[in-house]
Amino acid sequence: MERYGRFRREAIERGIPADQIDRFAEQLRFAIWLGGGDRGEDVVGQSGGLPRLPAGTEWPSEQGIPLPFVASLDCAALPRVEKLPLPVDGSLLFFLDPEKAFDACGRGYDAFARVLYVPAGTETAVRQLPSDGEVPYPEYRLHAEVVPQLPPGLEPDDEDMDDRLMFASDTVKQLVGELTHTEELIALVQDLWPTETGLSSLYIGGYTKRIGGSYSPEEQMARAGLRARLETEPDLPRSERIRWRREEESRLIREWVPLAQFPTEHFCHFGRFLIRFDDLAAGRFDRMRSFPAFTE
Repeated sequence: MERYGRFRREAIERGIPADQIDRFAEQLRFAIWLGGGDRGEDVVGQSGGLPRLPAGTEWPSEQGIPLPFVASLDCAALPRVEKLPLPVDGSLLFFLDPEKAFDACGRGYDAFARVLYVPAGTETAVRQLPSDGEVPYPEYRLHAEVVPQLPPGLEPDDEDMDDRLMFASDTVKQLVGELTHTEELIALVQDLWPTETGLSSLYIGGYTKRIGGSYSPEEQMARAGLRARLETEPDLPRSERIRWRREEESRLIREWVPLAQFPTEHFCHFGRFLIRFDDLAAGRFDRMRSFPAFTE
């Protein structure tokens, strides 16, 4: 489905200027929400249980510890989403030990987290859990639906615009300050793609979820980049530090996309895997970064 074209046509029919529509549409993304239940007839993957791994492939582990298997997705069965360059076939498998990953955040972005892409036609077999592995997640089939998403500051809710902009990027704040039809465009998104509040166990694409009081993944990367810069420029003025970090965060939001976000079976832990759009398009899943979060 050509969703952006539909959005533009409907907005023009409502009398909204084309330049405002196009600028707003740059912030509009579409995500795939996956969960169990009666979301549709097509099964697109499996949550939990045991994975199908390529012949001869060891169970993914970290420091000798087998990583819990989260889910696998059949890329050919997933709905096609514009501007989300997922593989057209093959399978994606996700592994994460959220507690150990959260504790190891300072030692690397992919600690105790793995994404495995299995090309179509690869010989695979169900792999049994290693004897020292953790009990796998409950197994059930996954169904998918496509959902529109807007960044913080443009998300529809009951708060006024000033409150909504509290966690918005500088790009969104500037956009809201310059557009005169923001609320109409937000309402149009809701009218075209009304979403139910059903529970999902995995989210692909869209924007990263802000969990608790922690920094977003983009904020974490921007702050890490600033720390690296200060090693060579320790006298950088505070105003320049703030400006640079904000611009870097906005750039990262444009260039990175959630590959998977999901609640875990571990108390108060949430998994977030991010990847650059260009790495996703090129299938470079080894460049994924993991940003686990504690929800309380």
